[in-house]
Amino acid sequence: MNAFEYDREQRAAQAASGSGLPSGGVELSAPVAGIVKPLPPEWFVRHETNAEMRWDTLRESCTGFHVPTERFFVRNHTGTPVIDPDTWRLTVTGDGLRGPAVEFGLAELRRLPATSLSSAVECAGNGRSFFAAQQRHSVPGTPWTLGGIGVASWRGVRLAEVLRLAGLRPEAVDVMPVGLDPDYVTSDGRNLGHVRRPLPIGKALDDVLLAYEMNGEPLTPDHGAPLRLVVPGWVGIAWIKWVGTIEVAAGPLHSPWNTEFYRMFGPDYPQQGGAPLAGQVVKSAFELARGAALAAGECHRLHGRSWSGAGTIRQVEVSTDGGRGWRRAQLLDRPDAGTWTRWSFDWRPEHPGPYTLVARAGDQEGNTQPRRSRNNREGYLFDALVLHPVIVV
Repeated sequence: MNAFEYDREQRAAQAASGSGLPSGGVELSAPVAGIVKPLPPEWFVRHETNAEMRWDTLRESCTGFHVPTERFFVRNHTGTPVIDPDTWRLTVTGDGLRGPAVEFGLAELRRLPATSLSSAVECAGNGRSFFAAQQRHSVPGTPWTLGGIGVASWRGVRLAEVLRLAGLRPEAVDVMPVGLDPDYVTSDGRNLGHVRRPLPIGKALDDVLLAYEMNGEPLTPDHGAPLRLVVPGWVGIAWIKWVGTIEVAAGPLHSPWNTEFYRMFGPDYPQQGGAPLAGQVVKSAFELARGAALAAGECHRLHGRSWSGAGTIRQVEVSTDGGRGWRRAQLLDRPDAGTWTRWSFDWRPEHPGPYTLVARAGDQEGNTQPRRSRNNREGYLFDALVLHPVIVV
């Protein structure tokens, strides 16, 4: 069953049953404007056309490495289009090709050699709310805590293979996938067109995937059906969803998403802004509610996950006193670049009262979470230690 058919059947089944209950028995909430799938409040925090994964309930039903598609966060600039995969076509065009534009249908892409990989996709603004909460630096944009990330198993064809078949010239410099989502209109009325962002040819030919499956099933509409980019280690804006066109150029390409947005602006950066964002930073999250109540005198096994766009996780440390003392956590996965590493930490608090948990990760490239993240105008790439309050009773 393709993604278009899946969405149609799910809607029909819900309407026919009248119960609003999927097979798992979880009550469905109505999707927000711009999002197709249901967003149960026990799984998601809604942010207008975006939906943040709730870490505090993740462990209850998702102890595996990958986040199930129905629980995966959603980041939309506008809204989710539902595209018929049978009529959809991918057009590869531009002066970086030896000849005219080339088209591919989904069936043609599926006949090409397939590649599967696990990778984390994370919004560049993940953790943005902590700029204000911990650093007293107010920033605009979606107030993500740490739930703007997910790891999935992706399957598709390498972008390098499609570019080769399209007739890539040696002189090609940039590749720009263009989404089929509705045009993005700014608050002051400027129409910036479809979401699009160029990739340097080196990255495009390295490990980028044109994915048509997620977690062993066809992509669903909210996650890019029928085709999306997978760009391991890079910020989520590079992972263009609903790809309809790929422009290949013999010179640099530009869009608002690598000039006006997704660059660092602020006192610590050049006046014209830093370079377009590429790699992600180191972060850690507890699979525990903020403010959770834990019993004194009992051993509690805390769980969490840490990740980095620059390299594999080398170690994770946990503090139970707000960052004054640290102990090693036990890594539960063999660290793998581009994903996350699960960990656990045993803690036996003896005395009731408030405590502040902190997790700190370091990767094999030497990057470690600092106590304070560099402020920037848009609140991108928050990598500082996140204070996680709990109460011992």
